[in-house]
Amino acid sequence: MKPKVVINLFMSNIRNMKKGKNKIDEAIEARRLALYYTSALVDVARECFLILSPDLRVLSANPMFYQIFKVTPRQTENRFVYKLGNGQWNIPLLKKLLEEILPKRKIVKNYEVQHKFQTIGGKTILLNARQIDSIQLIVLAMEDITERKKLEKKLADYTRELEIKVNLRTEELVNQVKELESVNKSMIGRELKMVELKKEIENLKKLVRNGNGKNGNGGNENGNYKNNQQK
Repeated sequence: MKPKVVINLFMSNIRNMKKGKNKIDEAIEARRLALYYTSALVDVARECFLILSPDLRVLSANPMFYQIFKVTPRQTENRFVYKLGNGQWNIPLLKKLLEEILPKRKIVKNYEVQHKFQTIGGKTILLNARQIDSIQLIVLAMEDITERKKLEKKLADYTRELEIKVNLRTEELVNQVKELESVNKSMIGRELKMVELKKEIENLKKLVRNGNGKNGNGGNENGNYKNNQQK
């Protein structure tokens, strides 16, 4: 091979390497900027946030996460997410979300997880996650809905108890209505009997009056007959 050809191949390889290096540098810079802006946004959020690498290591967490879960950046950053808090985050439902569901869907909303943490006790956490393949980041948002779930349970229990009381009271009222209807029927029956009795009494009175009138006339006739005989 001629020296000139060798030199041209060498220079071409150098140029390709530079292009490849430039692309890698650009990707690294894009990821760094994305991480910076994402961290700036989640720092002011009211929910807890974790920013994870593709291999599920914690790149960053926001102040609310440290406050709620009572940990420090030193205990959190660059650690495998399942090993946070001495393995407290080794939660089967979380693993299913990050390893099975999220890679397929890329976005997951309102994924509920219940877990008892050593430092803060039992919690119900609502997870929202987004996998951003272009910059190789995973954003995991966590909302503590423990108190809300307790209130919902209390409301559900109260509603259930109220329904039971209403049903019992309704049954009592239905029975009372039936008793009143029975009494009313009995009273109506008595009133009808009273009306019938009153009619019978009136009829008897009429018969008696008619009978007395006839007897009085008969008495006068008898009296006149006796007077005539005496004469």
